[in-house]
Amino acid sequence: MHHMLQPFMHQHQISIGRDGFFELLLHNGLLVRKRKRNKPVTTNSFHRYKKYKNLIKELIPVSSNQLWASDITYITLQNSFAYLSLITDAYSRKIVGFYLSKTLEASGCIKALKMALKYNENIKGLIHHSDRGVQYCCNAYVDILKNKKIKISMTENGDPLENALAERVNGILKDELLEQVYANFTAAQDGVAKAISVYNHLRPHSSISYKTPVELHIHNEPVERKWKNYYARKGSQNVEVAAE
Repeated sequence: MHHMLQPFMHQHQISIGRDGFFELLLHNGLLVRKRKRNKPVTTNSFHRYKKYKNLIKELIPVSSNQLWASDITYITLQNSFAYLSLITDAYSRKIVGFYLSKTLEASGCIKALKMALKYNENIKGLIHHSDRGVQYCCNAYVDILKNKKIKISMTENGDPLENALAERVNGILKDELLEQVYANFTAAQDGVAKAISVYNHLRPHSSISYKTPVELHIHNEPVERKWKNYYARKGSQNVEVAAE
């Protein structure tokens, strides 16, 4: 927001830094409120399906559709929960696939994946990264990835940093763009669609030089990357993987 308001502040000769801007919002009660930590469990990794190795420990994407990060988060309804399956492109930060479900069945993740594949045809060399939840390990989901020749990568030890991008996107949506509670499932569907549209088309990201995800995903232009690689071993060099 501070970045987006720069033209207005320049026009009105207002000079205020990020810290001062933060204090101004705090003083006027305009900061995003923290959510309660009570939440349902969305990941069940105790299952019979094959689990895959983490392929992205030293990978920094340099173009769109090299790495997709998938995750499930909950949406609070008046008397229950809904479950939002998300697929995010790691380079552009664009949410390329999503689906809101009433249950944690794999069908929601599969529909999000099919949406991502429908609108992104150039996926040669793509890696799909997720946790080891049963939804991503089940045959129906894995078969789609294998049929599309998409490499499968998964977290290995339950550390949230192993799927940090997905966690970050979840946080932005829930802290900034989604309501804390929706009256019913239909209202949540509408709210999710609007929030993701704003996230993809209107919200600039500091990590991609204050461009919007859609802008970078389409044009795929070089930006000053501020990608924090949580996986690189101490003393090792990051590996930038070019598109094949």
